[in-house]
Order: sequence, then C-alpha cells, then structure tokens
Amino acid sequence: MLFSVNDKFEHEFTVTEKVYATFIATFNDCNPLHIDDAFAQAKGFNSKVMHGNILGGFLSYFIGECLPTKDVIIHSQQLSFTNAVYLNNTLRFVATVIEVYESVSTVVFKFSFTNQEGKVACKGKIQIGII
Repeated sequence: MLFSVNDKFEHEFTVTEKVYATFIATFNDCNPLHIDDAFAQAKGFNSKVMHGNILGGFLSYFIGECLPTKDVIIHSQQLSFTNAVYLNNTLRFVATVIEVYESVSTVVFKFSFTNQEGKVACKGKIQIGII
C-alpha cells in the first residue's frame, strides 16, 4: 500500500479572481452573499464570501494531482465550513492519513484549510479507493 497512517500532505491554494469567476460562470450560483460586497457586509462578513465548493474543487485537485499515484477515486467526502473565505485568500491545506484498509484498497484522510490568519476555514474527511 502506498499510504500509511499519519502520512501528511500539504499544499497551498489561493482563491484568485479567475477561480472565483470560473466557478460562477460554470455553476451560475449568484447568491448575493457570493457576489455583492454590501450584502455580505450587512450580514456581518468582511466582503463577499467565496463559494464553499471552491474548496471542494481544491480537494478534488489534491486527490487527483498531489498524491503519489493517479490510481485513485473518491468514495466519499465530508466538508464542514467554520470560517468565511474571501477573494484572494491563500489557504494552507493539510491532509493526514487516519485509516488504511489494505484488504479493500481504501484510505481515509482528515483535512483542513487554514487561512492566513491561522483560522480553520474548512475541515473534514475524505475516503479514497486505490484502483
């Protein structure tokens, strides 16, 4: 098996204007919380809040491109959003292997995205299969 419990992976992601605009163009989610600074500020946020599923896209990139094998498929994922992410935030992504099931070629990671202020923006678990 390529993975062992406590293996750790790290990556940095930035929510650029291109990432943000492409997400909106692709999924057409124009909720005012995500596109209107004044609306978001009236709700207590610093500015418009980035879509949580942008982080889901970063998670997909991690599984598909950052692991030591391309022979992977996502079985399940759980994301919990704990702090807002804003345009041009750089997030530190850390994933740690917490379970390995060699008999069924399955690996479970816990992960977090932390903003530049050291606050966790998102955390969760993801289970992958080695195919």
